[in-house]
Amino acid sequence: MSGETAVPPPVLWAQRKEDVFLTISVESKDPIIKIEKDSVYFKGVNVPDNKVHEVTIPLYDAVVPENSGFVNKGRCIEMVLRKEKKDASYWPNLTKDKKKPHYLKIDFNKWRDEDDDEEGNAGSAYDLEEMLRSMGGGGAGGDKPDKPSFEDLESDSDDENLPDLE
Repeated sequence: MSGETAVPPPVLWAQRKEDVFLTISVESKDPIIKIEKDSVYFKGVNVPDNKVHEVTIPLYDAVVPENSGFVNKGRCIEMVLRKEKKDASYWPNLTKDKKKPHYLKIDFNKWRDEDDDEEGNAGSAYDLEEMLRSMGGGGAGGDKPDKPSFEDLESDSDDENLPDLE
């Protein structure tokens, strides 16, 4: 691994009026992540092939690092960046540079157009507070009362005995 040059990881991005979502598609055990006002830094080693990935993404506009966060989901790292200017229009790009980096793609699963956002996405599945709670930062002692346990599960109608196959 020594002497290897780091390559940028695949990055997906989407946005809402107040937030920018980044997904770094690398399975990394202990990544180094720095969210700053005008950039995001990532460095990590991909677990399966021990390839070093590193990137600094200069952001189009300012974000609030204290109100932003990330969670390592195992196969990827998901970030929510809170925009500093909440009433500004959507960013035309993720980066200040007009030329799109080769590693950057749009995350169509999370993408919303500016017109769609005003139709009431307050209960969006990608709410920053909910994400931080799921990381253990927002709950008391990391206890997740909303998470069902096996005891809470009732028998399913599919669990009935089926006739033997002939």
